[in-house]
Amino acid sequence: MLSQTFSRLALAAGFISCVVLPVSCTTAPVDLKPRTVDFSHYDQPLTVQVFERIQDNVYERLGKGRIKEDRYFIIPFAYENRGNEPHFSHSFISVIRVLADGSHSKLTPELRTRRYKDREFEAFTISWLPADFAENPHLCVFEGFGALVVPSCNECSAVVGKSFDLASTLKLAVSAQVAVGMWGPYEITRGGFDLGVKRLRVLEAGKVKYLADDRISRKKGTAINCFHAMSSLDELYPTGGFLGTGFKGWGLNGTKHVLKEYTTKASNKGLLLQPVDIEKDVVGFVYAPEKGSTKVYNPFRNASAYRN
Repeated sequence: MLSQTFSRLALAAGFISCVVLPVSCTTAPVDLKPRTVDFSHYDQPLTVQVFERIQDNVYERLGKGRIKEDRYFIIPFAYENRGNEPHFSHSFISVIRVLADGSHSKLTPELRTRRYKDREFEAFTISWLPADFAENPHLCVFEGFGALVVPSCNECSAVVGKSFDLASTLKLAVSAQVAVGMWGPYEITRGGFDLGVKRLRVLEAGKVKYLADDRISRKKGTAINCFHAMSSLDELYPTGGFLGTGFKGWGLNGTKHVLKEYTTKASNKGLLLQPVDIEKDVVGFVYAPEKGSTKVYNPFRNASAYRN
């Protein structure tokens, strides 16, 4: 996708962003801890591994006994390939409402009620991508001379967007053979859940389009990218720095940026009910071509391998 000219521009942009935005470009401390890959669930599909981990973790947080009030959780995600190329990167989030025992609460009209063990719950995912991405997974990110540095030079156009569900998003990850990161579940308030539902409704209404490089379209209020779709739930077109989150601010970095926002704005507003450790809380799932393979892109301290 990127020409040699574009590659030179990318290097120049990296230099410029380090000058303008030194915080986002400071050298990260060297991680000397060994990175391990667990192959014990290798034959389980990625969707099964992720769903089971979410369900078990939420169930553990609920504890034993009756639930007197509805409980709410968020699970942020990201995926990326080796090299963190923007057109192979994505950020998304799932939101869960576990219904109280014997609950007569009003259900959310657009959400399906499901059951896990003895608990009923509602769930949805904000995974904002071009509507035809499953059939045409060729994401336009930066096209045109100087597009990476100068937003007005970008020839990519806004397109009709769609919020994919979690299973469909994970299938996209499997097809791209990328590393998937998952944080949480983090408990939130009813207000946080309602803001998530409101954002989903706005996206599904069709007035907002998708554009990977949304530096201009966010200001115009016409289109947003995947991590802005899940960030600032009380502000549809959030502001940001270079490329919205900083140079290389997509994939895992994009979701980490959103989590930093959650730990300040959401916590200060009382929407997030528990602390977040962005580096320690992440759980990884990495593609391996065969069981026991060492040819694995693993950006996590600990990860579970998948093949399909």
